[in-house]
Amino acid sequence: MAAIFTPGLTVTPHHIVLKDRRLPLEGTVEVEVGAIVEAGQVVARTDLPGKIYPVNVANHLGVDPGRLKEFMLKGVGDSVEEGELIGETPGLFGLFKSEAHAIVGGTIESISPITGTVIVQASPIPVEVDAYINGKVVEVIPGEGCVVQAAAALIQGIFGLGGETRGELATAVEAPGDHLEPEDLKAEHKGKIVIGGAYATIAALKKAVEVGAAAVVVGGFDYDEIKVLLGYEVGVAITGGEQLGTTLIVTEGFGHIPMAPATFKLLKSLEGRRASVNGATQIRAGVIRPEVVVTHDDEDVPEEKWEAPEPVGIAVGDLVRGIRAPYFGKIGTVSGLPVELVTMASETKVRVLEVTFGEGDVAMLPRANVESIEE
Repeated sequence: MAAIFTPGLTVTPHHIVLKDRRLPLEGTVEVEVGAIVEAGQVVARTDLPGKIYPVNVANHLGVDPGRLKEFMLKGVGDSVEEGELIGETPGLFGLFKSEAHAIVGGTIESISPITGTVIVQASPIPVEVDAYINGKVVEVIPGEGCVVQAAAALIQGIFGLGGETRGELATAVEAPGDHLEPEDLKAEHKGKIVIGGAYATIAALKKAVEVGAAAVVVGGFDYDEIKVLLGYEVGVAITGGEQLGTTLIVTEGFGHIPMAPATFKLLKSLEGRRASVNGATQIRAGVIRPEVVVTHDDEDVPEEKWEAPEPVGIAVGDLVRGIRAPYFGKIGTVSGLPVELVTMASETKVRVLEVTFGEGDVAMLPRANVESIEE
Protein backbone atom coordinates (compact mmCIF):
# COMPACT_ATOMS: atom_id res chain seq x y z
CA MET A 1 0.00 0.00 0.00
CA ALA A 2 1.29 3.49 -0.83
CA ALA A 3 2.29 5.75 2.05
CA ILE A 4 3.69 9.26 2.46
CA PHE A 5 5.63 10.92 5.24
CA THR A 6 4.45 14.11 6.92
CA PRO A 7 4.68 15.71 10.39
CA GLY A 8 2.01 14.50 12.78
CA LEU A 9 0.24 15.23 16.02
CA THR A 10 0.09 12.58 18.70
CA VAL A 11 -3.05 11.92 20.73
CA THR A 12 -2.60 8.70 22.65
CA PRO A 13 -3.24 7.25 26.12
CA HIS A 14 0.20 5.64 26.14
CA HIS A 15 3.47 7.00 24.80
CA ILE A 16 7.10 7.07 25.87
CA VAL A 17 7.86 10.73 26.45
CA LEU A 18 11.40 12.14 26.51
CA LYS A 19 12.03 15.63 27.84
CA ASP A 20 15.36 17.37 27.30
CA ARG A 21 15.85 19.67 30.28
CA ARG A 22 18.76 22.04 29.68
CA LEU A 23 20.18 25.22 31.15
CA PRO A 24 20.66 28.34 28.98
CA LEU A 25 24.37 28.32 29.92
CA GLU A 26 26.75 26.02 31.77
CA GLY A 27 25.85 25.16 35.32
CA THR A 28 25.41 22.27 37.73
CA VAL A 29 23.34 19.13 37.12
CA GLU A 30 21.65 17.99 40.33
CA VAL A 31 20.65 14.43 39.33
CA GLU A 32 22.25 11.23 38.08
CA VAL A 33 21.22 8.63 35.53
CA GLY A 34 18.59 6.33 37.01
CA ALA A 35 17.21 8.91 39.43
CA ILE A 36 13.42 9.04 39.82
CA VAL A 37 12.33 12.67 39.66
CA GLU A 38 9.10 14.59 40.19
CA ALA A 39 7.81 17.29 37.86
CA GLY A 40 8.68 20.20 40.15
CA GLN A 41 12.08 18.86 41.20
CA VAL A 42 15.09 20.99 40.22
CA VAL A 43 17.41 18.95 37.98
CA ALA A 44 19.92 21.67 37.03
CA ARG A 45 20.81 25.18 38.14
CA THR A 46 23.09 28.04 37.22
CA ASP A 47 23.50 31.79 37.61
CA LEU A 48 22.97 34.28 34.81
CA PRO A 49 25.49 37.15 34.93
CA GLY A 50 23.93 40.36 36.18
CA LYS A 51 23.67 43.52 34.08
CA ILE A 52 26.51 46.03 33.99
CA TYR A 53 25.83 49.48 35.47
CA PRO A 54 28.42 52.25 34.81
CA VAL A 55 28.15 55.32 37.05
CA ASN A 56 30.38 58.39 36.88
CA VAL A 57 31.11 58.58 40.61
CA ALA A 58 33.77 61.30 40.15
CA ASN A 59 31.05 63.65 38.89
CA HIS A 60 28.78 62.73 41.81
CA LEU A 61 31.53 63.55 44.27
CA GLY A 62 32.86 66.56 42.34
CA VAL A 63 36.44 65.27 42.32
CA ASP A 64 39.12 64.76 39.69
CA PRO A 65 38.87 61.24 38.11
CA GLY A 66 42.55 60.66 38.82
CA ARG A 67 41.94 61.04 42.57
CA LEU A 68 38.68 59.05 42.67
CA LYS A 69 40.18 56.03 44.45
CA GLU A 70 41.14 58.27 47.40
CA PHE A 71 37.47 58.85 48.11
CA MET A 72 36.13 55.36 47.41
CA LEU A 73 34.95 53.35 50.42
CA LYS A 74 34.72 50.20 48.32
CA GLY A 75 37.28 48.66 45.99
CA VAL A 76 37.31 46.44 42.92
CA GLY A 77 35.85 43.03 43.79
CA ASP A 78 33.88 44.28 46.80
CA SER A 79 30.20 43.45 47.13
CA VAL A 80 27.75 46.30 47.55
CA GLU A 81 24.07 46.60 48.40
CA GLU A 82 21.66 48.88 46.60
CA GLY A 83 21.80 52.32 48.22
CA GLU A 84 25.01 51.54 50.11
CA LEU A 85 27.53 54.36 50.49
CA ILE A 86 30.50 53.62 48.21
CA GLY A 87 32.28 56.98 48.00
CA GLU A 88 32.53 60.12 50.10
CA THR A 89 34.50 63.37 50.23
CA PRO A 90 35.61 64.76 53.61
CA GLY A 91 34.02 68.14 52.94
CA LEU A 92 35.06 71.32 54.65
CA PHE A 93 35.52 71.03 58.41
CA GLY A 94 33.39 67.88 58.21
CA LEU A 95 30.58 69.75 56.49
CA PHE A 96 29.35 69.88 52.88
CA LYS A 97 30.30 66.28 52.20
CA SER A 98 29.53 64.72 48.83
CA GLU A 99 28.34 61.13 48.78
CA ALA A 100 27.91 58.43 46.12
CA HIS A 101 25.64 55.43 46.63
CA ALA A 102 25.36 52.13 44.78
CA ILE A 103 22.41 52.20 42.37
CA VAL A 104 22.17 48.42 42.36
CA GLY A 105 23.32 45.48 44.47
CA GLY A 106 26.26 43.55 43.04
CA THR A 107 30.05 43.63 42.70
CA ILE A 108 32.38 46.49 41.78
CA GLU A 109 34.13 45.42 38.57
CA SER A 110 36.30 48.46 37.89
CA ILE A 111 37.14 52.00 38.96
CA SER A 112 38.47 54.14 36.14
CA PRO A 113 41.03 56.89 37.00
CA ILE A 114 40.58 58.21 33.45
CA THR A 115 36.82 58.73 33.26
CA GLY A 116 35.90 58.53 36.94
CA THR A 117 33.41 55.78 36.15
CA VAL A 118 32.68 52.94 38.56
CA ILE A 119 31.24 49.81 36.96
CA VAL A 120 29.01 47.63 39.11
CA GLN A 121 27.83 44.24 37.90
CA ALA A 122 24.45 43.39 39.35
CA SER A 123 24.12 40.24 41.43
CA PRO A 124 23.79 37.07 39.36
CA ILE A 125 20.28 35.83 38.60
CA PRO A 126 19.69 32.25 39.73
CA VAL A 127 18.17 29.98 37.06
CA GLU A 128 16.68 26.60 37.87
CA VAL A 129 15.38 23.98 35.47
CA ASP A 130 12.87 21.46 36.82
CA ALA A 131 12.05 18.00 35.51
CA TYR A 132 8.69 19.19 34.04
CA ILE A 133 7.29 15.62 34.23
CA ASN A 134 7.49 12.76 36.72
CA GLY A 135 9.89 10.18 35.35
CA LYS A 136 13.35 8.67 35.28
CA VAL A 137 16.62 10.35 34.31
CA VAL A 138 18.01 8.34 31.38
CA GLU A 139 20.80 10.68 30.31
CA VAL A 140 22.89 13.42 31.90
CA ILE A 141 24.52 16.15 29.80
CA PRO A 142 27.39 17.38 32.02
CA GLY A 143 27.12 21.06 32.85
CA GLU A 144 23.90 21.41 30.84
CA GLY A 145 21.03 19.24 32.07
CA CYS A 146 19.44 15.85 31.61
CA VAL A 147 16.84 13.83 29.74
CA VAL A 148 13.77 12.65 31.66
CA GLN A 149 11.80 9.67 30.35
CA ALA A 150 8.30 8.56 31.31
CA ALA A 151 5.34 6.53 30.12
CA ALA A 152 2.47 8.96 29.68
CA ALA A 153 -0.73 9.94 27.97
CA LEU A 154 0.22 12.56 25.40
CA ILE A 155 -2.07 15.07 23.72
CA GLN A 156 -0.43 17.46 21.28
CA GLY A 157 -2.17 20.59 20.05
CA ILE A 158 -1.90 22.67 16.93
CA PHE A 159 -1.23 26.03 18.61
CA GLY A 160 -0.49 27.35 22.07
CA LEU A 161 0.37 30.43 24.09
CA GLY A 162 2.16 30.62 27.43
CA GLY A 163 4.82 28.44 28.95
CA GLU A 164 5.13 25.39 31.14
CA THR A 165 2.70 24.80 33.97
CA ARG A 166 1.18 21.93 35.96
CA GLY A 167 -2.13 21.11 37.58
CA GLU A 168 -5.04 18.69 37.80
CA LEU A 169 -7.21 18.17 34.74
CA ALA A 170 -10.79 19.40 35.14
CA THR A 171 -13.52 19.20 32.48
CA ALA A 172 -15.69 22.34 32.33
CA VAL A 173 -18.07 21.32 29.50
CA GLU A 174 -20.14 18.26 28.68
CA ALA A 175 -19.25 17.60 25.04
CA PRO A 176 -16.44 18.34 22.55
CA GLY A 177 -18.74 20.67 20.60
CA ASP A 178 -19.63 22.87 23.59
CA HIS A 179 -18.26 26.40 23.88
CA LEU A 180 -16.30 27.35 26.97
CA GLU A 181 -18.08 30.37 28.43
CA PRO A 182 -17.05 32.62 31.35
CA GLU A 183 -19.76 31.10 33.59
CA ASP A 184 -18.19 27.64 33.10
CA LEU A 185 -15.10 28.79 34.99
CA LYS A 186 -15.46 28.77 38.75
CA ALA A 187 -13.37 29.28 41.87
CA GLU A 188 -12.65 25.54 42.10
CA HIS A 189 -10.74 25.78 38.81
CA LYS A 190 -7.91 27.67 40.51
CA GLY A 191 -4.65 25.89 39.68
CA LYS A 192 -6.46 23.44 37.38
CA ILE A 193 -5.97 22.63 33.70
CA VAL A 194 -9.44 23.33 32.35
CA ILE A 195 -10.73 21.24 29.42
CA GLY A 196 -13.16 23.14 27.18
CA GLY A 197 -14.87 22.05 24.00
CA ALA A 198 -15.13 23.63 20.59
CA TYR A 199 -14.17 27.19 21.35
CA ALA A 200 -13.13 29.61 24.06
CA THR A 201 -14.15 33.25 23.90
CA ILE A 202 -11.70 35.93 24.95
CA ALA A 203 -14.04 36.62 27.87
CA ALA A 204 -13.70 32.97 28.96
CA LEU A 205 -9.91 33.15 28.77
CA LYS A 206 -9.90 36.32 30.85
CA LYS A 207 -12.16 34.60 33.39
CA ALA A 208 -9.69 31.70 33.49
CA VAL A 209 -6.96 34.17 34.39
CA GLU A 210 -9.24 35.76 36.99
CA VAL A 211 -9.98 32.46 38.76
CA GLY A 212 -6.31 31.40 38.51
CA ALA A 213 -6.63 28.44 36.13
CA ALA A 214 -3.22 27.03 35.26
CA ALA A 215 -4.20 26.34 31.64
CA VAL A 216 -7.12 26.13 29.22
CA VAL A 217 -7.35 23.40 26.57
CA VAL A 218 -9.94 23.93 23.81
CA GLY A 219 -10.58 22.92 20.22
CA GLY A 220 -10.53 26.40 18.68
CA PHE A 221 -9.74 30.03 19.34
CA ASP A 222 -10.16 33.20 17.28
CA TYR A 223 -6.85 34.22 15.69
CA ASP A 224 -7.79 37.91 15.75
CA GLU A 225 -8.30 37.75 19.51
CA ILE A 226 -4.71 36.66 20.01
CA LYS A 227 -3.65 40.15 18.94
CA VAL A 228 -6.15 41.61 21.41
CA LEU A 229 -4.63 39.50 24.20
CA LEU A 230 -0.99 40.15 23.37
CA GLY A 231 -1.13 43.55 21.73
CA TYR A 232 0.74 42.25 18.69
CA GLU A 233 0.32 39.63 15.97
CA VAL A 234 1.87 36.19 16.36
CA GLY A 235 4.22 35.43 13.46
CA VAL A 236 6.16 32.29 12.58
CA ALA A 237 8.49 32.61 15.56
CA ILE A 238 8.15 30.29 18.53
CA THR A 239 5.46 31.06 21.11
CA GLY A 240 5.61 30.11 24.76
CA GLY A 241 7.03 33.21 26.43
CA GLU A 242 3.76 35.14 26.59
CA GLN A 243 2.68 36.45 29.99
CA LEU A 244 -1.06 35.77 29.82
CA GLY A 245 -1.63 34.64 33.37
CA THR A 246 -2.56 31.19 32.05
CA THR A 247 -1.49 28.81 29.28
CA LEU A 248 -3.69 28.23 26.23
CA ILE A 249 -3.66 25.00 24.19
CA VAL A 250 -5.66 24.87 20.93
CA THR A 251 -6.07 21.28 19.73
CA GLU A 252 -7.80 21.76 16.36
CA GLY A 253 -7.32 25.22 14.84
CA PHE A 254 -8.55 28.80 14.62
CA GLY A 255 -12.29 29.33 14.70
CA HIS A 256 -15.27 27.47 16.16
CA ILE A 257 -13.92 23.94 15.74
CA PRO A 258 -15.16 21.07 17.95
CA MET A 259 -12.41 19.25 19.77
CA ALA A 260 -11.76 15.87 18.15
CA PRO A 261 -13.99 13.34 19.99
CA ALA A 262 -11.01 11.04 20.65
CA THR A 263 -9.04 13.92 22.18
CA PHE A 264 -11.94 15.06 24.37
CA LYS A 265 -12.65 11.49 25.49
CA LEU A 266 -9.02 10.92 26.44
CA LEU A 267 -8.75 14.18 28.37
CA LYS A 268 -12.04 13.52 30.18
CA SER A 269 -10.86 10.01 31.14
CA LEU A 270 -7.83 11.61 32.79
CA GLU A 271 -9.86 14.10 34.84
CA GLY A 272 -8.41 14.58 38.32
CA ARG A 273 -4.93 13.46 37.25
CA ARG A 274 -1.91 15.76 37.46
CA ALA A 275 -0.69 16.97 34.08
CA SER A 276 2.21 18.98 32.73
CA VAL A 277 1.32 21.51 30.04
CA ASN A 278 3.41 23.63 27.69
CA GLY A 279 2.02 26.13 25.16
CA ALA A 280 5.28 26.57 23.22
CA THR A 281 4.63 26.26 19.47
CA GLN A 282 6.79 26.41 16.38
CA ILE A 283 5.26 25.46 13.03
CA ARG A 284 8.27 25.83 10.75
CA ALA A 285 11.65 24.04 10.87
CA GLY A 286 12.26 22.34 14.20
CA VAL A 287 8.57 21.77 14.88
CA ILE A 288 7.49 22.22 18.50
CA ARG A 289 3.98 21.21 19.54
CA PRO A 290 1.97 22.50 22.49
CA GLU A 291 1.15 19.57 24.71
CA VAL A 292 -0.61 18.01 27.67
CA VAL A 293 1.36 15.21 29.35
CA VAL A 294 -0.10 12.94 32.04
CA THR A 295 2.50 10.48 33.30
CA HIS A 296 1.69 6.90 34.33
CA ASP A 297 3.68 6.94 37.56
CA ASP A 298 2.88 3.33 38.47
CA GLU A 299 4.48 2.03 35.27
CA ASP A 300 8.11 0.98 35.30
CA VAL A 301 10.25 2.97 32.87
CA PRO A 302 13.24 1.35 31.12
CA GLU A 303 16.71 2.46 32.20
CA GLU A 304 17.74 2.95 28.58
CA LYS A 305 16.84 6.01 26.57
CA TRP A 306 13.93 5.16 24.27
CA GLU A 307 14.58 5.46 20.56
CA ALA A 308 11.58 6.47 18.48
CA PRO A 309 10.76 4.00 15.70
CA GLU A 310 11.07 4.99 12.07
CA PRO A 311 7.90 6.76 10.86
CA VAL A 312 5.54 4.55 8.88
CA GLY A 313 3.99 7.43 6.92
CA ILE A 314 0.40 8.19 5.97
CA ALA A 315 -1.70 5.58 4.20
CA VAL A 316 -5.25 5.47 2.87
CA GLY A 317 -7.69 5.46 5.82
CA ASP A 318 -5.49 7.53 8.15
CA LEU A 319 -6.73 10.66 9.91
CA VAL A 320 -5.12 13.96 8.92
CA ARG A 321 -5.61 17.59 9.81
CA GLY A 322 -5.24 20.54 7.44
CA ILE A 323 -2.59 23.07 8.46
CA ARG A 324 -3.18 25.68 5.76
CA ALA A 325 -6.24 27.71 4.74
CA PRO A 326 -8.96 27.04 3.69
CA TYR A 327 -8.80 23.67 5.50
CA PHE A 328 -6.81 24.79 8.53
CA GLY A 329 -7.81 22.72 11.56
CA LYS A 330 -10.26 20.48 9.67
CA ILE A 331 -9.95 16.74 10.22
CA GLY A 332 -10.49 14.25 7.45
CA THR A 333 -9.61 10.78 6.23
CA VAL A 334 -7.08 10.05 3.51
CA SER A 335 -9.06 8.51 0.64
CA GLY A 336 -6.42 8.55 -2.07
CA LEU A 337 -2.69 8.98 -2.69
CA PRO A 338 -2.21 9.97 -6.34
CA VAL A 339 1.27 9.35 -7.67
CA GLU A 340 1.34 12.01 -10.38
CA LEU A 341 2.10 15.68 -9.73
CA VAL A 342 -0.84 18.12 -9.74
CA THR A 343 -0.69 21.78 -10.83
CA MET A 344 -2.04 24.07 -8.12
CA ALA A 345 -3.57 27.55 -8.43
CA SER A 346 -0.09 29.01 -7.88
CA GLU A 347 0.97 27.10 -11.04
CA THR A 348 3.42 24.99 -9.02
CA LYS A 349 3.37 21.24 -9.46
CA VAL A 350 3.18 19.30 -6.21
CA ARG A 351 2.30 15.87 -4.88
CA VAL A 352 -1.15 15.77 -3.33
CA LEU A 353 -3.39 13.48 -1.37
CA GLU A 354 -7.15 13.11 -1.50
CA VAL A 355 -8.90 13.86 1.79
CA THR A 356 -12.55 13.23 2.62
CA PHE A 357 -13.86 15.48 5.37
CA GLY A 358 -16.70 14.76 7.78
CA GLU A 359 -19.23 16.73 5.75
CA GLY A 360 -18.50 14.53 2.74
CA ASP A 361 -16.34 17.15 1.03
CA VAL A 362 -13.43 15.75 -0.93
CA ALA A 363 -10.33 17.87 -1.50
CA MET A 364 -6.97 17.46 -3.16
CA LEU A 365 -4.43 18.94 -0.74
CA PRO A 366 -0.67 19.37 -1.13
CA ARG A 367 1.04 16.84 1.09
CA ALA A 368 2.87 19.68 2.83
CA ASN A 369 -0.49 21.18 3.88
CA VAL A 370 -1.55 18.33 6.17
CA GLU A 371 -0.29 16.59 9.28
CA SER A 372 -1.10 13.15 10.49
CA ILE A 373 -3.00 12.46 13.69
CA GLU A 374 -1.32 9.61 15.51
CA GLU A 375 -3.67 7.82 17.88
